Amino acid sequence: MKTIRQKAQSTCIFFTILMLLISTPYQSAFAVLIGTETILEKNRVQETRDYLKKALAREEVNKALLAQDINPLEAKARIECLSDAEITLIADQIEQLPAGGDAVIVLLVVIPLIAFVVLVILDSLGYTDVLPFIEPQK
Repeated sequence: MKTIRQKAQSTCIFFTILMLLISTPYQSAFAVLIGTETILEKNRVQETRDYLKKALAREEVNKALLAQDINPLEAKARIECLSDAEITLIADQIEQLPAGGDAVIVLLVVIPLIAFVVLVILDSLGYTDVLPFIEPQK
């Protein structure tokens, strides 16, 4: 009986230690699906940051920043510090800006100015008599 107790005691100690190791608190891993929108948004933010960095590297942008007393290196550092939401907001604002200027100004100012210059030249050469204050050259 004594030998059975000794063997049972050593077996009980082994299983007690094993149970304590198994039952210790552990953090279980939970797998969560990542949505496509999350991946696309992160890619869009990174692309926007790259676009802004490339824009700041252009010479005309640096000249415009210097004209307004803004250090281009400081502007780059500030872009690096912006959050993802702020970068997205800036990109949306840039996309809404007109590309190449305003066509209304061209139609209302430049075209009539060119027409006036052509009429002045034609009147001064004597081909037309549209502008009475211009004397034709002889």
